[in-house]
Amino acid sequence: MKHLTCIWITVLLGLMPISGRAQVIDRVVGKVGSEFILLSEIEEEFSYAKTKSPGLPEDLKCDILDNIIAQKLVVYQAKIDSVDVTDEEVELQLDFRFESVLRQMNGDETFFQEFYGASIAQMKERYKDDQKSKILAEKMQQKLISEIEITPKEVEEFYKSIPYDSIPYFKSEMEISEIVLVPTVNDEERSKALNKITELRNQVVNNEATFSDIASKYSQDPGSALRGGDLGFAKRGVYVPEFEATVFSLAKEELSEVIETEYGFHFIQQMERRGNAVRARHVLIKPEITDADLKLAENKLDTIRRLILADSMSFEAAVKKYSLKSSPSYSNAGRVKNQNNNSTFFSADDFDPDTYFAIFELKKGEISKPLEISLPGGKKAYRIIRLNSISKPHKANLKQDFDKIANFAKESKKNEYFLKWLDKKRSSTFIYVDPMFGHCDLHGARQGQ
Repeated sequence: MKHLTCIWITVLLGLMPISGRAQVIDRVVGKVGSEFILLSEIEEEFSYAKTKSPGLPEDLKCDILDNIIAQKLVVYQAKIDSVDVTDEEVELQLDFRFESVLRQMNGDETFFQEFYGASIAQMKERYKDDQKSKILAEKMQQKLISEIEITPKEVEEFYKSIPYDSIPYFKSEMEISEIVLVPTVNDEERSKALNKITELRNQVVNNEATFSDIASKYSQDPGSALRGGDLGFAKRGVYVPEFEATVFSLAKEELSEVIETEYGFHFIQQMERRGNAVRARHVLIKPEITDADLKLAENKLDTIRRLILADSMSFEAAVKKYSLKSSPSYSNAGRVKNQNNNSTFFSADDFDPDTYFAIFELKKGEISKPLEISLPGGKKAYRIIRLNSISKPHKANLKQDFDKIANFAKESKKNEYFLKWLDKKRSSTFIYVDPMFGHCDLHGARQGQ
C-alpha cells in the first residue's frame, strides 16, 4: 500500500475540509503505540470520499485505515521525539481555518451554526486535538526530510531511470518580469478621504456610533466590513509596515489615530493579543482614483518603458525605483513567480487572458505596453511586462530542464526515505486493529481476537 502512503504525504500538509461528524456509534478500532484510532475517523473520511466519487467500494476503508495508521505513527514518534507544538500555534491554525470557512459564508455566524450544528467556538474545541496532531505530523515529517539533498549524479541517475515513454513532455514555457505602478492620488481626493475617516473616527470616540456599525456601513475593506471590521488574529509580518507598527503598539481596546497606508486611510482598534499575534478591527476609507490620475500613471509607465528600451535605465533598476514594493515580484528584481508550480516558468494556460495577449507577440527581451490591472482589494494600477525567455515544446532533458528534473528527483528521494522510515516504524511499533478489519492487509498490525 505504499502508493497510498505517498498520497498521504501530499494530503498531510493541507487541511481536510471541515465536515459534520459521521453519525456512528463511536468506539476504538485500533491503536498505534499510545495513539488510538476511532471508528468515526474512518467513517468520516469514507463519507467524504463518497461525496467526491459516489459508488466507492467498502474495501476503501482498508486503505483509509492504513493511511490513518501511517498518520498515527508519525504523531506517536513526534511525541516520543518531544516535537513541540504550542497552544498558540494550534489556536492560530484553527483561527485561520474557521475564518476561511466563515468568509465563504459572507461572515454569517448564524448560518455557520445552522450548517454545522455548532458555534465557531464549539467547532474549534472539537477540532483542537485533530489540529494539534496535524501540526505535530507536519513538524515530524519536516524534521525527517529537511536535510535531504540531491547530487548532480543522483539527478542524472533519476532521469536515466525513467522509461523513455514516461519522460514528461514540456509545453512551451515563458519567464517574465514586471513593473507595477500605482496611480498617485490627487490632493483633492486625498483630502476628501482624510476628512471622511476623521469624521467617522470622531463618531466612535464620541459614542455617536459603535465601531462595528461604522465599519459595517462605511469601511471599504469588504472582507472585514462584513464582520464589523474584525480582521481576526494575525502574526507580525502579515500587515503592511505602517499598519503593523500601529496595531502592535496599541493596548487592548485602544483606538488608534488615523493612519495612511498604500490602501488608504485607517483607524484601528486592538481587540486581543496572544504572544506574537494580535486580533484587531479597522475601518478603511480609500481615496478615489480619478480617470486623470490613471492616465498620468499610464503615461509615466510608458515613459519608463521607453527609457529601458533606449538603454537609459536597466529593467531591474526601474523595478527598484518605481515598482510597487508590496508586489511579490519586487523583491525578485521584477521576476514573476508562478504560484501553480512555485517556479518562474509559465505555460500559456497559466496566464490570465490579459497577460497572455499582452505578451504573446513579444520576442525575447521585448517589453509590453502599459496594461491596466486590478490589485487585491480592487485598486487599479498599471503594469509593463518583459519577456525574459521562451522555450519550444520538448521532451524533458537534462540540458534544458536540469533544475526541474532535480526537483522531481529530490522529492522522489524524500518520499522514498519517508516510506522506508514508515516501514521501519511499523515493524518496531505496537499496532493493533479490531477484528472488524481483519480482512484488511495491514503491514505490521496485530489482528484482535
